[in-house]
Amino acid sequence: MTAPRVLFLSHSHTFGPFRVGSHHYAREWSRLGAQVVHLSTPISLLHRLTRRMPSAAVRATPRRPQVDEDGVTHMVPRTVLPRPLGGFRVHRELERAGIAPTFDAVLIDQPLLWDDSVRDLSDRLVYRPTDLYPAGVKRRLQAGIIARADAVVATSGRVLHDLGPLDVPSLVIENGVDLAHFAGSGEDADGRPAICVYVGALDTRFDWARVIAWAGSHSGIRFVVAGPSAHTPARLPDNVDVLGALPYAKVPDLLHRARVGLLPLSDDPSNAGRSPMKLHEYLAAGLTVVARETPGIRDDREAGVFTYSSDAAADAALTDALTHASPNNAGRRMAERHGWTEKTRELAGFIGGL
Repeated sequence: MTAPRVLFLSHSHTFGPFRVGSHHYAREWSRLGAQVVHLSTPISLLHRLTRRMPSAAVRATPRRPQVDEDGVTHMVPRTVLPRPLGGFRVHRELERAGIAPTFDAVLIDQPLLWDDSVRDLSDRLVYRPTDLYPAGVKRRLQAGIIARADAVVATSGRVLHDLGPLDVPSLVIENGVDLAHFAGSGEDADGRPAICVYVGALDTRFDWARVIAWAGSHSGIRFVVAGPSAHTPARLPDNVDVLGALPYAKVPDLLHRARVGLLPLSDDPSNAGRSPMKLHEYLAAGLTVVARETPGIRDDREAGVFTYSSDAAADAALTDALTHASPNNAGRRMAERHGWTEKTRELAGFIGGL
């Protein structure tokens, strides 16, 4: 029997510090026996000239298709103009790489990768929105994808609702966790030091002011922030350490040395639709979690998830989280229900029934 062929058209490649949902789905689908290609947003000459992508990051990203240890073929095209400008076409890029442009399923989460050739790559085209696009070019391209897609699988109910009425089957599958990667060794059964940690993007969706306020009111606690950022505040409290970008392979070690995982989300409207992967990664690593409340993140104190919706509540949530049992074994059990293996089987079953 011929192995199914699956193509992911994704917003992020796998050669940087972050892992996104499409990376995990690609790995798990490959382990299930599929031939998987993962093509991400092209790196344009304009992006390189304007330094929107650091030179070191460009050099670390292969120009040619690379097959990883799980058998997934990763492609990061190079273009002159950024998408959707220029003449880039997905089918042409696949053919140039010697990859047959026919698949049993195509899953696209990056509107900027949409062009008419994508519809012809498979009889099963699935749009997998991961974010809110209230306006602009991504909103326009998203409408084009929905009009041609066979199904929609969103990462949150808010993201699905934002698409409006749909004429195709739809499903919500929230982001999950690589349990084997983040599970602890069990050597921390007697508790962990009072360290609070955040790992992730440090863009407009991150609330630096909240971290600074926490550090000011908890001077005896260390706060560790890891992630790439060009705009770190010039003055931070002495008990805040900024590590910069951390390789994905090293993230579990950092989490296992902490007690609390932070999700200090800003009031950026896009946060309302997020399904933060970090929530379940923190829990799988045995941390309690303090997060700004959103439609996708709710208070669950039994599982060690403490949410806030105001400054006063934020400080109280952190205080409560610091006194919660450590390591957070109840949270670990909760995370076990969100493994990528089961989510991939659910997604594959849904697509197989189209």
